[in-house]
Amino acid sequence: MKFGFQINLDVKDRPCLVVGGGDEATEKTNRLLETGARVTVISPKLSDELKVLAASAKILHRGRRFKASDVEGGIWLVLNTVRTDGVLSRDLYELAKQKGFLLCSTDQPEYSTFTLPALVQRGPLRIAISTSGVSPALAKRLREDLEPLFDERFEVFLEWLDAYRAHLQSTEPHIDNRQQLLRDAVAKVKLHAKIEFPKVEKKADPKGT
Repeated sequence: MKFGFQINLDVKDRPCLVVGGGDEATEKTNRLLETGARVTVISPKLSDELKVLAASAKILHRGRRFKASDVEGGIWLVLNTVRTDGVLSRDLYELAKQKGFLLCSTDQPEYSTFTLPALVQRGPLRIAISTSGVSPALAKRLREDLEPLFDERFEVFLEWLDAYRAHLQSTEPHIDNRQQLLRDAVAKVKLHAKIEFPKVEKKADPKGT
């Protein structure tokens, strides 16, 4: 997968599968639950947090290894967090092509039909960072530097914007005026940034040009 087409998916009430039970699976499961997905986790072992979610019936847990039958019954999306089992990843990829479900295998874009970006979150704000599979570590590093910029004050500003937009929709009948007022409301928002990275030699052109 060289470059993808970036979209946001509505997974509310969709049956989704997470393969694996460690920290990565926990993070992905929580992200799915936040969006209203119906989540099944397949793993012989679970993190403590996933155990709590299973005990409270917020997720369905199957305490074993993945089987092909797990994607029957309308599974819509599968997140494979098991990095160390190439056979599993290949099998899932073949099943995804056959059955038509969406598949993301962590750090294995060659066995994925989509990839998950690193995500900066603050209230309703989502900033997705992707290197198209070139370097997930770099995407994570950029996310870590961006996250502190969007603190609780920014979330308050977003809440105000939401309320202001709703107010204008009910009081300003002219769409052009509404749009201008909303542009004015964010005109002073500025992101000042400086990036540092190691100097490297440009990759040689294999054609010699």
